[in-house]
Amino acid sequence: MALWQTYYTPTSLEETLSLLAKYGPQSRLIAGGTDLLVELTRGTRKVSVLIDISRVPGLDGVALDGDMLRLGPLVTHNRLAASVTVRERAFPLALAAWRVGAPAIRNRGTLGGNLVTASPAGDTIPPLVALGATLVLRSARGERQVPIGGFCRGVRLVDLAPDEMLTEIRIPAMSPDERGVFMKLSLRQALAVSVVNAAVVVRRERGVVTRARIALGSVAPTVIRACEAEGVLVGGPLTDERIAEAADLAARAAVPIDDIRAGADYRRDMVRALVRRALTAIAEGREREGFPDRFPLLWGRTDGRFPRLAGKTVCHTVGGDEPIECTVNGQNHVIRGANGKTLLRMLREDLGLTGTKEGCGEGECGACAVWLDGIAVLSCLVPAPRAHGAQIVTVEGLAQKDELHPIQQAFIDEGAVQCGYCTPGFLMSGAKLLEELPNPTREQILYGIAGNLCRCTGYYKIVQAIERTARANSR
Repeated sequence: MALWQTYYTPTSLEETLSLLAKYGPQSRLIAGGTDLLVELTRGTRKVSVLIDISRVPGLDGVALDGDMLRLGPLVTHNRLAASVTVRERAFPLALAAWRVGAPAIRNRGTLGGNLVTASPAGDTIPPLVALGATLVLRSARGERQVPIGGFCRGVRLVDLAPDEMLTEIRIPAMSPDERGVFMKLSLRQALAVSVVNAAVVVRRERGVVTRARIALGSVAPTVIRACEAEGVLVGGPLTDERIAEAADLAARAAVPIDDIRAGADYRRDMVRALVRRALTAIAEGREREGFPDRFPLLWGRTDGRFPRLAGKTVCHTVGGDEPIECTVNGQNHVIRGANGKTLLRMLREDLGLTGTKEGCGEGECGACAVWLDGIAVLSCLVPAPRAHGAQIVTVEGLAQKDELHPIQQAFIDEGAVQCGYCTPGFLMSGAKLLEELPNPTREQILYGIAGNLCRCTGYYKIVQAIERTARANSR
């Protein structure tokens, strides 16, 4: 069953706005697709026209303009986390982006997508609220600016007309007298929605707090400010007493619900704990502890940006004869009949490349990992038409000239294969990790494969196989 009927790939902002004006409520913009593809697959959202803006130039910039940080909506979470500018001038946002999903998710998921999805548990929204971001929205009718506090109106509800799109996020850059941090509580280390999250930014002059902003996520229909808690901090130093009082007031500001992840009372207690920890870390200058200087991005030798598509808008229709033309494992392919599928299904059903597995179909297991233009992604969350004009490598393409890739051989030598279902994803992540970091530390290896789940609990042998490959690389 097709997940959409028509798939457009515009190559300019003007073309995109024209399509939005034409199709309005029938359409939906897609960039990374890490949220939207799940909704379409589950049937919780229905849409007939998808407009893929991932190849529109000028929407993925990171620039410091005076004291204003200007971010494009297509900036991926990995690029946010790795950006020196974002780390230095909007640290809570860099930290939050790093805590989103796992590397292959962060290579596709975008800041704009996280905002427009408007989940109250979205990790990048609290930092944007705490930093005082402003959003620039455009349509064929013109442009307007909306403070972030007025953009999210409810659970997955935003102030965005059907013909509008988010084109820029503007953030007042943090000054030298400001410190900030993001903290998240989730049920596991990676690939987990926040039970509670919080972003805190504090400005101090000669030890006295002159401004404080505390934003809380997953405790109300939208991300909220703990204004009373902020007020308690202003006008004095960050003492233990003030921090404790602010944490209590933040907990009172929360209006959480009971759901499958946690109860309301537990969430209030965790708000208190997170805010206290955040303020204490800022007071002691420890807010950057635990954020590594270099971590696996799984984008190899690229800069994390996908190549643009030359020419005019491309259209693929379900049942139509428009081909998807791409290179897979070094061979050119012209594929018809896959216009309404995911990349995973196209690889398996139309090209017979069954090495790539479907474990969850929702981006939570990593079994379907492939390389899209040199960057590790999850093929279950990539529409097949997105592959038009792209280069793809699957696990079948790792071996060269009938000789196994070193990591494939290491998996054999170390006995790292058990049932084998997750193995292709681990191989793709591991090979890309070693391309990027030929001699990774044990911690970097664990970060690199954080998005790959092994149901046989065979992680020890898998890690040993990657370490074995790294040792061979260094000889």
